[in-house]
Amino acid sequence: MNLKSTPQLIGVSTGNLIAPKYIYKFIEGDGKNKMLLGGKGANLCEMTQIGLRVPPGFVISTEACLDYIANNRLPEGVMDDVRAHMAWLEQETGKKFGGADNPLLVFGAFRFFHVHAGHDGHHSQPGAE
Repeated sequence: MNLKSTPQLIGVSTGNLIAPKYIYKFIEGDGKNKMLLGGKGANLCEMTQIGLRVPPGFVISTEACLDYIANNRLPEGVMDDVRAHMAWLEQETGKKFGGADNPLLVFGAFRFFHVHAGHDGHHSQPGAE
């Protein structure tokens, strides 16, 4: 998969406009997109693509980080997209973020902007430090 490194060229259709895409599921990215996904994010995507056991997750792109740095706020719609991706993680794992029973544990390396579901303690987490 070849993702463009500028969100203006790849995005989500919103009528006549194309909104920048700032979040990519691990299944959408690959290891060739380190400028867009960050090194860890791209590596987690690559490990997913080659079939290694990686918990489901997503990456918030470096473009979102750069936009934040430039404007001192997250790009419009990013938090809604994060919430949608968290709901997707809940559906994928059968767990609930913040739930008392069977909670969804997430690992977020915000310096690298990737999030993935926690493991059950019996298997290692590729990419976790």
